[in-house]
Amino acid sequence: MLTEGDSAPTFSATLGTSDHESFDLADRLGDGPVVLAFFPGAFTPPCTSEMVALQDRLDEFEDAGATVLGVSADSPFSLGAFREAQGLEFDLVSDTAGDAIGAYDLEIDIEELGLHGIANRAVFVLDDEGTVTYRWVADDPTNEPDYDELLAVVESA
Repeated sequence: MLTEGDSAPTFSATLGTSDHESFDLADRLGDGPVVLAFFPGAFTPPCTSEMVALQDRLDEFEDAGATVLGVSADSPFSLGAFREAQGLEFDLVSDTAGDAIGAYDLEIDIEELGLHGIANRAVFVLDDEGTVTYRWVADDPTNEPDYDELLAVVESA
């Protein structure tokens, strides 16, 4: 399990954009803090609430020099539609292979919904070198992070 001070695993995946661009976390490091917000599934009420909350604070994250990224096991198609439907201006990363979810030790199953190998809700803040400077993992995937605390961490980075 990753903790503050650990080197964050880098990973490659696909963006939930109209042209499904390739994504490599290593390319995003070095330009200020990176906020990785893992979430279980697009279009679910708690995930929608979380992504909209991040969007509502996006100007403040960007003013602090941060890059915000949402990460889930959803397909690029689903994430693209979700991003458009919610008016999200930050990238959503499709980890259908589960590489990032596994590397960050976030894989969960929600049996009652028939979901397997999805991401637990979690937020990591990485510095320019890819070191974890903040870690929050939900005890219950319906819980959301403390957005004011997250923003304060990013602003102090």
